Amino acid sequence: MHRPHLDRVTVPSDMSSLTDPELGRLADEVRAETIAAVSQTGGHLGSSLGVVELTVALHAVFDAPRDKIIWDVGHQCYPHKILTGRRDRMHTLRQEGGISGFTKRSESEYDPFGAAHSSTSISAALGFTVGRDMGQPTGDAVAVIGDGAIGAGMAFEAMNAAGAEGRRMFVILNDNEMSIAPPVGALSKYLSGLYASPLGGLKEMASDIEKSLPGPLRDQARRARQLVTGATGGQGTLFEELGFEYIGPIDGHDMGQLLAVLRTARARATGPVLIHACTVKGKGYAPAEGAADCGHGVAKFDVATGLQSKSRPNAPSYTKVFGQALAKLAQTDPTIVGITAAMPGGTGMDIFGKAHPARMFDVGIAEQHGVTFAAGLAAAGLKPFCAIYSSFLQRGYDQIVHDVALQNLPVRFAIDRAGLVGADGATHAGAFDVGYLSALPNMTVMAASDEAELVHMVATAAAHDSGPIAFRYPRGEGEGVEVPDVGTPLEIGKGRVLQSGEDIAILSFGAHLGEARKAVELIDAQGLTVTLADARFAKPLDHALIRKLAGSHRALITLEQGAVGGFGAMVLQYMAGEGLLDGTLAVRTMTLPDRFIDQAAPDAMYADAGLTATDIAATAAQAAGVKMALTSI
Repeated sequence: MHRPHLDRVTVPSDMSSLTDPELGRLADEVRAETIAAVSQTGGHLGSSLGVVELTVALHAVFDAPRDKIIWDVGHQCYPHKILTGRRDRMHTLRQEGGISGFTKRSESEYDPFGAAHSSTSISAALGFTVGRDMGQPTGDAVAVIGDGAIGAGMAFEAMNAAGAEGRRMFVILNDNEMSIAPPVGALSKYLSGLYASPLGGLKEMASDIEKSLPGPLRDQARRARQLVTGATGGQGTLFEELGFEYIGPIDGHDMGQLLAVLRTARARATGPVLIHACTVKGKGYAPAEGAADCGHGVAKFDVATGLQSKSRPNAPSYTKVFGQALAKLAQTDPTIVGITAAMPGGTGMDIFGKAHPARMFDVGIAEQHGVTFAAGLAAAGLKPFCAIYSSFLQRGYDQIVHDVALQNLPVRFAIDRAGLVGADGATHAGAFDVGYLSALPNMTVMAASDEAELVHMVATAAAHDSGPIAFRYPRGEGEGVEVPDVGTPLEIGKGRVLQSGEDIAILSFGAHLGEARKAVELIDAQGLTVTLADARFAKPLDHALIRKLAGSHRALITLEQGAVGGFGAMVLQYMAGEGLLDGTLAVRTMTLPDRFIDQAAPDAMYADAGLTATDIAATAAQAAGVKMALTSI
């Protein structure tokens, strides 16, 4: 579609020929382009629409790629990508072989730092800043961080360090008063108070900054300076106490304000500066602005109506099954409490929270705190269920080790998004939790092979009070099995045999069992018989089951939706110690490959990983010494 101003901009330097009013019109066109692109691919719409004017202003004022603009999380980077030479590839967003839904260093020189988890931008910006000051060929560093992300401990650690260093760098606080879920905690209330200030607030970076501002802003700045700097008896802002010059709050959709403030900041700053810009998530597109999540993550949609073309699931999602199972269990157990880290909807904790609002705690984007908070709850005698995505739980690993496992506290970890997740790509892949949890003494590690097993594992976790326990399950819909109304606690460390054969044994851990069943059909068609077992536990392992499988088959295949060093490694370690590898048994471990896998449909990603039914059958046949002519299912 013809967009007269955007058509003139291939890279940010092309914006130098545009007047300020034309930059405002460019922003309107970038917004329309973003809506059109995401309507074709799906993705993070609301957050990108909220930063359109800010993106245009940043690229108009700063000199990327020499200056480093670092988008925290990166899910709001679509306007940035449109303006940095990727407009013609936006239709490939989050698709196989296409551009990432986040910033990615290997994709563009305009993406100086990749991110898809929150609260890393200020640390990275300080790194670029020190690099500049030590003679590296880089300019200013600008971190753009949301009000939800800045509440994480890492952001405060970086702010404290940057303030102490005193070096010239910029942090833009994009305050839309909403991250994925409404931000929680004292910081959110603090920002809301600034946002609601009748004076609006604008602190100068130098005593004469007002002289460089338009008339209305000049008076506003003078009054705000008296308020914010404590000239009337108050104290400075929290950010000033950390060593930053604070400017704001300003209107993040007013191009005039943005350009004036950014230009002044760039011209005058000598140390670290924080600019507080208030924005509206989903700005300029009514269906997004009116949605409960402001169009945070959307499927393909009709631009005119905003209606999304989501397919009807054949079975309930694992996430929903977990939320309902936990809510049901808590009806009869008042000691069950739930913890999530800013993802109540994504983890199913919103279901639990609606049923038991006084027992659900959203700690914000603070996984470290969430894990230790859960440890404290367990030490107090409660039964905490800590529901965090696999890749996000990585952020709280020391707390799992030091505060939970070492003290043997019965925290229940509900690990969503296990395995490969599709369009979000490598940053969100739940590849490592089996390995990093199974390595820990006192830990029990389970994986659900279907939604009924998940219900049983919720019950198992609730009943397991002798130490920490984790259960993992994938994104998306279940297998379509009948789900029990109430789960039955499983015997710890015991798997199950689903069918018996004589030639090949497949020991599956987790949700790849469905693919294993398809592989069994392929192998059966070749006249071989297969024993198919569901391990249920990576720790403790079912030693009796492993010995039985090892002693009565030609080949043993372990299968998991996780990285090298996980379930298969645990099985090999046990077998080696017991001498079960000393004979003629052929053993193969099938895991995700030792590399990161880019975004694609989940099935395509597992094909890339070599974990399809055909791959499983071929591996089994080769191990058993049989040549098979296999066709894929």
